[in-house]
Amino acid sequence: MHMDHTSVWDSCLQTIRQHVNAQSFRTWFEPIRPVGLQEQALTIQVPNRFFYEWLEEHYVGLLKMTIRKELGTNGQLLYQIVNGKEASSAKAAEKHALTTATQQSSANSNSEQGYAPGMVDTGHIKNPFIIPGIKKPHIDPQLNEKYTFKTFIEGDCNQLARSAGLAIADRPGKSSFNPLIIYGEVGLGKTHLAQAIGHRVLELHPRKTVLYVATDKFTQQIIQSIKNNAVNDLINFYQFVDVLVVDDIQFLAN
Repeated sequence: MHMDHTSVWDSCLQTIRQHVNAQSFRTWFEPIRPVGLQEQALTIQVPNRFFYEWLEEHYVGLLKMTIRKELGTNGQLLYQIVNGKEASSAKAAEKHALTTATQQSSANSNSEQGYAPGMVDTGHIKNPFIIPGIKKPHIDPQLNEKYTFKTFIEGDCNQLARSAGLAIADRPGKSSFNPLIIYGEVGLGKTHLAQAIGHRVLELHPRKTVLYVATDKFTQQIIQSIKNNAVNDLINFYQFVDVLVVDDIQFLAN
């Protein structure tokens, strides 16, 4: 029986649906589009690099099992990452392979641990604006203790945003979203999610400095620093902040 990329992926989805809840299926698998099948390699299109990283970190075992079932033990899954342009444009897409064979390369081993091939660890790169020997000051994060991930209500409309927030908090400065812009209507939990990221960073990385600031206060600080000829002091202060959470940042536009 002849198989094309669409029929193979449809069969994969039937298997995947049996192993994940409906909400996760809608968020992480329905947006995927099959784009090609060559021998035992199926190529799928994902919306962005974070989407790819999340699949590799949380669903790599399920994907391997599914591809092995449909294409055999040597089956491969190739990711085509679209960067906001037409999927048909070669310049707008990257491809990454997931090998389901028993013997795998070290790159694939890294993928199983949630690290995408080609990612650079920038943890050793020091901030050039921090003068060695100066003690890092204690900065009150200004976070509302009620705004945590435990109290954040998750649904279909915000699952992707929540996942991005968790990825940022788990690996500050090293995720695909740096910076992360949270967009939505009033009252949908943008401030809650932003502060939840800050709380989780402090929970997982207690040596990190987190600061939450509203845009109007940030603007006032800038104006006052200019009036008082203290711009360098303001810059130096913010250089000590590892994770900066700015609320209502849209007011800085134009």
